[in-house]
Parts: sequence; C-alpha cells; structure tokens
Amino acid sequence: MSSAAADAGADLRRWVREIPDFPRDGIGFKDITPVLASPQALDTAIGALAAHAREVGAEVVIGAEARGFLLGPAIAHAVGAGFVLARKPGKLPHTTVSAEYLLEYGTDALELHSDAVAHGARVLVHDDLLATGGTAKALCELVEQLGGVVAGCGFLIELEFLAGRAALAGYDVRALVGYAEG
Repeated sequence: MSSAAADAGADLRRWVREIPDFPRDGIGFKDITPVLASPQALDTAIGALAAHAREVGAEVVIGAEARGFLLGPAIAHAVGAGFVLARKPGKLPHTTVSAEYLLEYGTDALELHSDAVAHGARVLVHDDLLATGGTAKALCELVEQLGGVVAGCGFLIELEFLAGRAALAGYDVRALVGYAEG
C-alpha cells in the first residue's frame, strides 16, 4: 500500500463507526454512513480509491448491488471511466450473464448486462467491504466471462480476519481500512 493510501486509511478509520452486536450477537458491524456524511471523509475515500483505479489503468468500474453503488460511480467519474451495475437476478432489463457465489447459509448470484464490458476492457472491481471475497470473486468471474480484464479490486474496508483476499488470489487487491479482528 502506498504512503498516501495508508494515510487515507488512517484518516478514514476514525470515520467508520462500529456497532457492536449488529446484526447479531458477536458481530461488530462497520458502519460507513459517517464516511458518506462527511465531505472530507468522502473526498478522501473517493480520492484514494480513484488513485488505485488510475494505477491499474481502469477503463470501467464495476460495483455490486447495492453497496458497490455508493462509491463506484464517483470513482469512475474521478478517473474518466464508465460504471457498470452488477445486480441481483431479474433486476436488469437486457440480456444478462450471471455468476453464483457462496453465502454463510446458501448461495446468491449477480448479473451483468451481456454487453456491459467490452472485450479487453480493464476493469476495477469495487465494493465497500471485502469480507469472505465471494461477491468480489463473482464480479471477477463476470468480467472475465465477458472478455474483460480484471485490472484490480478496490475496497473501502477489509475484514482481514475473514481472509477474503484468498478468494481473490492473483488479483491486485487494495483496501483503505483493514480490521484484523471482528
């Protein structure tokens, strides 16, 4: 991680609010609404994630419903890239491709329009949180299924103790704020 990214992460950590025992006992929920509410924190987050997008030469940013929609379009705008929506099945009106991923108790899926990523396009996969890596891995699979190149994966927060990076081995993964414990 660059010095600027480390500085951004240190600054942003103070804006992330932890809610103990939410949504259930033993979970320390990482609430990013204070980051979104602060013009300074929001600018820091978008700037640091956009810097990563520039470093990897992203031409497209892809974000998963719905959390990836929060910062993804702003990152894309900041680097002059397009933004692609990855949605739950049945939510996109045009022909789609889909990828399934594992949840704690079952599976889920994401879909892209079949023409959302041009062959050879360099794509930054974005979400607000990297936990187990299932969602991001599904996004990578969708990009590659359409002939795109996953240039990198960028996250606001990483729950390091859930080892999501392992699911994304081989990709350039960056997170601004990391938590070693839940």
